Amino acid sequence: MSQAQIIDGKIYAEKLRSEVAAEVAVLKETHGLQPGLAVILVGEDAASQVYVRSKGEKSLEAGMHSVTHRLPQAATQEEILALIQALNADPKIHGILLQLPLPKGLDEKPLITAIDPEKDVDGLHVVNAGRLAQGVAGLVPCTPLGCMILLRETLGELSGKRAVVVGRSILVGRPIAQLLLQADCTVTIAHSRTRDLAEVCREADILVAAVGRPRLIQADWIKPGAAVIDVGVNRVPFDNPEKAAQGKTKLVGDVDYKAAQKVAGWITPVPGGVGLMTVACLLQNTLIAAKRQHGLEA
Repeated sequence: MSQAQIIDGKIYAEKLRSEVAAEVAVLKETHGLQPGLAVILVGEDAASQVYVRSKGEKSLEAGMHSVTHRLPQAATQEEILALIQALNADPKIHGILLQLPLPKGLDEKPLITAIDPEKDVDGLHVVNAGRLAQGVAGLVPCTPLGCMILLRETLGELSGKRAVVVGRSILVGRPIAQLLLQADCTVTIAHSRTRDLAEVCREADILVAAVGRPRLIQADWIKPGAAVIDVGVNRVPFDNPEKAAQGKTKLVGDVDYKAAQKVAGWITPVPGGVGLMTVACLLQNTLIAAKRQHGLEA
C-alpha cells in the first residue's frame, strides 16, 4: 500500500513569504510605502510568546515595519482598547493582530470589534466575516487561507469535490467552509454533536480537521486517496515512558498521522504543515491591507 504524499508547509510558506517580500520591495521603491504590522500580546502565555516572536521575525525579514506591544497579565480591557484605538489611527500601521487567547477576565469580542476592519489582518471582525460569507473581497483568517493555498497547490482544481470540515470555530472551521464553498466544493461542517462522525468523514475527498482533540480522526475515518488537512495543534505526553515520566510533551494534530498516511492521498504533518502557512498568510494579509488603504490594486 502506497504512503500518502506529505504536504510540506515549509516549502509553500517560504514561497509565499518570498513573493510577499518581493512585492514589499516594489511598494517601497515605487510608492514609498512600507506595510506595517502591529501585534498585541497580553500576558505570559508561552505558546503565544513563541507565535508572536515568529510573526515579528518573519515580518521584518519580509521588509515590513513591525512592532510588538507586550502588555502585562494585569492589563485591563480599557488599556487594551486604548492601544487598539491608537493603532487604528496610526498611518504607519496597516495591520493589527490581537494575539489570542487573552488572560482570564478579558473579553476578546469587543476588542476584536474595536479593530478597524481594514486593519483586521486576522480576519475576525464581524465585517470581514460578513464579507467572506457574501463572497466580497475582505481580509480572510490566516489559517483557513493557508489551508486553501495548500489544497490548490496540491490538488489544483477543487470544483465538485466533497469537503468535510470537522470543527465550527470562527477562527478556522466556519471560514474555511466558506472558502471551500467559494471554490465550488460541496461542504459539510461536522462537530462534536454530529451523529456518526466517522461515517460523515469517510465521504470526504477533502477532510479538514480543526476540532482541537488529539488524534481524533482515525485511519478508517478517511476515504482512500482523500486530501487531509490537519489544523490541530495539541500537546500530549511522549509515547516513550521515560520521557513521559519527565513531563515532556510533543505536538500532535487532530488526525492519527501515522495510521492516516496509509490511507490518505495527501496529508499535512503536525508540526510542519498548516502552522507555517498561518504566519506567511498574515504577511500576505498585511500587504493586501496596506495596498487597499492606499488605493492600490491588491
